[in-house]
Amino acid sequence: MGISKLRQIRQGKAAPEAPKSQTCREWIDRFVNYLRTECHLAENSVAAYRRDLERFAIWMKAKPIQGLKIADLTDYVGWLGKQSLATSSVSRHVVSTRMFFKFLQLEGAIVDNPAELIATQKMWQRVPHVLTIGAVDRFLRAPQAYDAHGLRDRAILELLYATGCRVSEVSRMLVANVRFSEGFCLCEGKGSKQRMVPLGKRALEALDVYMRQVRPVLSKGRSLQEVPWLILSRSGRPLRREAIWELVKRYALRAGIDPDISPHTLRHSFATHLLAGGADLRQIQEMLGHASIQTTQIYTQVESSRLQRVHKQYHPRA
Repeated sequence: MGISKLRQIRQGKAAPEAPKSQTCREWIDRFVNYLRTECHLAENSVAAYRRDLERFAIWMKAKPIQGLKIADLTDYVGWLGKQSLATSSVSRHVVSTRMFFKFLQLEGAIVDNPAELIATQKMWQRVPHVLTIGAVDRFLRAPQAYDAHGLRDRAILELLYATGCRVSEVSRMLVANVRFSEGFCLCEGKGSKQRMVPLGKRALEALDVYMRQVRPVLSKGRSLQEVPWLILSRSGRPLRREAIWELVKRYALRAGIDPDISPHTLRHSFATHLLAGGADLRQIQEMLGHASIQTTQIYTQVESSRLQRVHKQYHPRA
C-alpha cells in the first residue's frame, strides 16, 4: 500500500486492507529486505536494524503485531532497560522499532501506529574515551616483527589512527584507494560517500613495508584484479571487522592500555588530537565523514574537559 492510500485511510476515505497474517519474524525479514533493496542502506546499517528487531521479536514471542498498543511498547522499552543495555542502545532500539512500525503501516499490516508515541529516553551524551598521545605511541609500537602478522597489524593500527577511519572502512579499503606518492587515501564511508584523508609519514612507512613484505604472501601471488583489498587475512580475503577488533584489544593489553577499547577509540583520539593541535572543526568533520557538524562537536567537549582538569590541577584559585 502506498502513501496516498494510507492518507486516504487516515481521512476515512478508504477502508484499510485486511491485516496480513505473517509472523513478527516474517515481517522483520520483509522490512530488512525493504531497507536493502528499496532504501539502499549500507549492509552494516541493515544488519544493525535486524539485530535491534531480533530483540523485539524475542520480546514479542507469539503476540500479534496488530494488537499492540502504546502501553505494550512502553513495556518493551522498560524490558530493554533491564537487558544491561546502554542508554544509547535503548534509544537506538526505539528508533529501529519506530521505523519498523512505519513500514508495517505502509504495508497495511496495521492502521494506527502506536510506535509514533514512544518517547525516546533522553540521551546522555558521553564524552568519548580518548587515548593520550603517549598511550597511542605505545599502542602503535605494540605489534612486533615476531608476531605472526605483526607488520600487517602495525599497518592497520597506523592507518586507523592516521585517518580516523571506521573499522569497516579499513576492512574494505582497496589498494587503489591508497595514493602513496600523494600521501593520502580515499575512504568510503556511510552511504558509499568517498572522502580524501591525508596519511602521515609513519602510516605511509608502515603501509609501504606491509605492501612489499607481507601482502604478496597473503595474496598468494594473485593480481590486484583478483584481490583488490588492502588489508588481507591469512586466507587472502579482506580482514573482517571482528578480527580487527580482536587485534586492537590484544595489542592494547600488551601496551599496558585498558583493553576495554575498540578501533573507534582510535577514531576519537584522532579527532581530539587534531582539535587540540589547532585544527578547524569543519576540517575534522570532513576527514571523519560526518554529515553534520553537530556530530563532530562532541570533540570540543572532550578538549574542554581536558582543559578543565588542567585548570583544576594547576590554577592557584581553582
